[in-house]
Amino acid sequence: MPFSDELLAERLARAEARRKEIYGHGTPAYRLAHAEADLLPGLFVDRYGDAAVLQAATIAMDRREKTVAHILAKQHGIRLVVARDDGSMRDHESLPRRKQVLLGGGPTLMHLVEAGATRELDLLEDAKTGGFLDQRENHLCAAALARGEVLDAFTYHGGFALAMARRAEKVLGLDEDPRAVARAKRNASLSHVGNAEFQVADAFEALRRFEREGRTFDVVVVDPPALAKRRGEITTALRAYQELNLRALRIVRQDGWVITCSCSGKVTPQLFGEMLVRAAQGAKRDVALVERRGAGRDHPVLVGVPETEYLKCWFLKVVSSGKALGASLLPRATRAD
Repeated sequence: MPFSDELLAERLARAEARRKEIYGHGTPAYRLAHAEADLLPGLFVDRYGDAAVLQAATIAMDRREKTVAHILAKQHGIRLVVARDDGSMRDHESLPRRKQVLLGGGPTLMHLVEAGATRELDLLEDAKTGGFLDQRENHLCAAALARGEVLDAFTYHGGFALAMARRAEKVLGLDEDPRAVARAKRNASLSHVGNAEFQVADAFEALRRFEREGRTFDVVVVDPPALAKRRGEITTALRAYQELNLRALRIVRQDGWVITCSCSGKVTPQLFGEMLVRAAQGAKRDVALVERRGAGRDHPVLVGVPETEYLKCWFLKVVSSGKALGASLLPRATRAD
């Protein structure tokens, strides 16, 4: 069957229908189309209420961007369509990087309520498509575990930090980008959160400093940006992930949680797990792997294509000082959606 405009419209409609089946009609923000998993290779569409952001990673979808924008406006009630074609995934087909408003008008600044917190995001200027919708369900899971003192080592706009602030006593969020920290502070104000502090800091150095100072936390979140975008970067990335997780395990308190993430698709779940074993051994902590999570259900994994399982968000619990079990990882549960 030729890939016509009619087929494109039909597949977009089916993709959104699947999200409605998962979330109902009350969720304003979700990934509407997730490339190959929705039979739309190279096309990603995130919906934020009456606005949508699309990314085209292939020449075929790049040529159809305006068609997609008109379909979204006509059939999905979208007033504003933004193209965020400024990511590295376009490099594989030598496509130029750019960002622009494709259709409609009005503000690109949006507000999203997530895990009880209000987050402000700019669809045209912020990272990715404005927000990180793939972590939304993980923020909710983290919020349920929050207690005591929490460290969010790569907070960006405060996603994990603000989700956990409702139940924690104190939350510290770190990011090396001053603009991200300013937005996180703004989001804390919008959310009426008074127990969250955000600082500009290099997470690698901060984790080492906390260890030297003997500072500890009840929950530590490690959610760095992609450290391996290409296959040749995997070895270096795994060393960086191991360093981060070793330090996190050393500064988390007994019976505390480490929520550790990787959005590098080249780092497979197997490699990620092997890295965590080495980190636990180096930290001399016995660690239970309580839950393996990934991207939200609106970001489905295409069976048979392991690279599409790009996001790992694993919940680890420190169960002893390392004397009893030899710093082993004990799998107790798999992802539960």
